[in-house]
Amino acid sequence: MRKYLKHLLILSLSFSLSGCGIYSFTGASIPADVKTYQVNYFDNTALLVEPGLNIDFRVALQDLIQNQTNLSLVTSNGDLVYEGEITDYRISPTTATSDNRAAQNRLTIAVKLRFYNKKNPDDDLEQSFSFFYDFPGQAQLIGAQKETAHEEIFQRLTQDIFNATLAKW
Repeated sequence: MRKYLKHLLILSLSFSLSGCGIYSFTGASIPADVKTYQVNYFDNTALLVEPGLNIDFRVALQDLIQNQTNLSLVTSNGDLVYEGEITDYRISPTTATSDNRAAQNRLTIAVKLRFYNKKNPDDDLEQSFSFFYDFPGQAQLIGAQKETAHEEIFQRLTQDIFNATLAKW
């Protein structure tokens, strides 16, 4: 009797998990009929244009989706399509010293995303995302400092986009 209950429990658990689509440990819930994604060009329309930023962002988004799902990246006719613009790239002081110098600066990057799910148009999304990186006021945003800032901002932006489009949190 005990062996029967064990097999029944395993069987019912496997049916309940297999009937609801594909789930992953990243929180993504991707329907079984969605196999591909594409990340189109992100135009840089910010007032302050950082050369190559749009390419770096596109690659970061592609890499995150590739690493957290089993979807295949395609250049056209993807089941899921990501596109948009980099709408803001701004450095602004956040705190000042007693002699009115910036004690800390903030780099803010904003992206407007358009997401299309060709298998389920109800999931289509148009939304803006932004994040920032704070750095010392006496530091210049060049070299390794700039690379670190971009990486940290892209990590947060791409994860927020992933959550909004695939994890639905």
